[in-house]
Amino acid sequence: MSPPASGQQRPELLVQPPGPRSVELAAVHGAVSAPMGPPERPGGIVLSRGEGANVWDVDGNRYVDLAAGFGALLLGHGHPAVVSAVQRQSEQLLLALGDVFPADAKVELLERLTALYPEPAQGIIAQSGSDAVSAALKTALLATGRPGVIAFGGAYHGLGYGPMAACGLRESYREPFAAQVGRHVRFVPYPWSPVLLAETLQLVHAELVQGTAGAVLVEPILGRGGVVVPPPEFLPELARLTREHSALLIADEIWTGLGRCGEMARSFSSCLPDLICFGKGLGGGLPLSAVIGRREVMQAWQRPNEVVHTATFAGAPLACRAALATLDVLEHEQLPERALSLGVELEQRLVTTLGPRGFGVRGAGLMLGIDLGPRPGAAATLMGALLRRGYLTTTGGGQREVLVLTPPLVIDSELLLDFPLALSAAIDEAGL
Repeated sequence: MSPPASGQQRPELLVQPPGPRSVELAAVHGAVSAPMGPPERPGGIVLSRGEGANVWDVDGNRYVDLAAGFGALLLGHGHPAVVSAVQRQSEQLLLALGDVFPADAKVELLERLTALYPEPAQGIIAQSGSDAVSAALKTALLATGRPGVIAFGGAYHGLGYGPMAACGLRESYREPFAAQVGRHVRFVPYPWSPVLLAETLQLVHAELVQGTAGAVLVEPILGRGGVVVPPPEFLPELARLTREHSALLIADEIWTGLGRCGEMARSFSSCLPDLICFGKGLGGGLPLSAVIGRREVMQAWQRPNEVVHTATFAGAPLACRAALATLDVLEHEQLPERALSLGVELEQRLVTTLGPRGFGVRGAGLMLGIDLGPRPGAAATLMGALLRRGYLTTTGGGQREVLVLTPPLVIDSELLLDFPLALSAAIDEAGL
């Protein structure tokens, strides 16, 4: 048997994580960084380098990365095509002049992204998922003249002031800033079951008939909320309701899009949103996002007096070239299709392993969640046990009760399909 390819190796722990150097640097980080995250979060490892599906900490421990930058590293760490594109661009132009004199790379990227939309489309290049959602919400207000937004319980759209107001994941994200956040958002339950679907749609309809909501903001699969897959009728019915009431449907595809769930846009298989937000994996590891929408909707930005959504580094050539390289690899290596088939196989193995334990598995493609039941913090405990076995994962759900897996789409299949055995051992260690 040939040795595993570089960047596709099993865990190798030289010291028990967190090692001494990680402990030292985590202490420095705690002293100089504002204290964010849950108060009980322990000091963890500090990362130093990555390659493919592997990442190393400052103590030399090698991990299998099943988090991939919160799902952003679609091609893994340091993909040669992305690195080469960034290196070439760095020798030509580091920064253009925004929308005044854009870089050729930005123009090419907008051509590629708008071509994903089935109808004539235009777009806005932004810098983060939150930034893209902000641009989409602004677009909806300009196009409809209505400030109201309908969002969903458990949703996460970023923590800029516009998106934060629509975050239903945790009220604690919004409450300290309530005095500065608009009160234009109405929340309805995300339909995690067919039984809840009718109630959700009735509540959406009741909000829309009031005539104040110009946008319905939705994740095709609830991401940080626990990888919740709604009934298949949900998005088509949501699209129908928004059309009937002259509102706009905004699909937050920042996690689900660009092949993560097996399609370039998860929502396209069931409906055509008016606006789509892409982010995370778009920049190949560099900060980049975009909003793409129907041309007639985006034309709302054309006004007698200047109205813009931009920033100094929006459309920066380095990030745009990384994005173009990422899109090339996704297409040429058929990674969305691979994510779909490999995700099915992984899900089947997880169900076989976890079924007797009573844990649920859900998701699509290589975006999977393992629901540990009504055990607040259980996924965080399991995340720690997996770290000690050399696997990086993240958590989801309002009580951090869901373990989230978003590996690189290029991960070796054997490396990924070995994971359920390590997971079972970690569950035993964690006492779950």
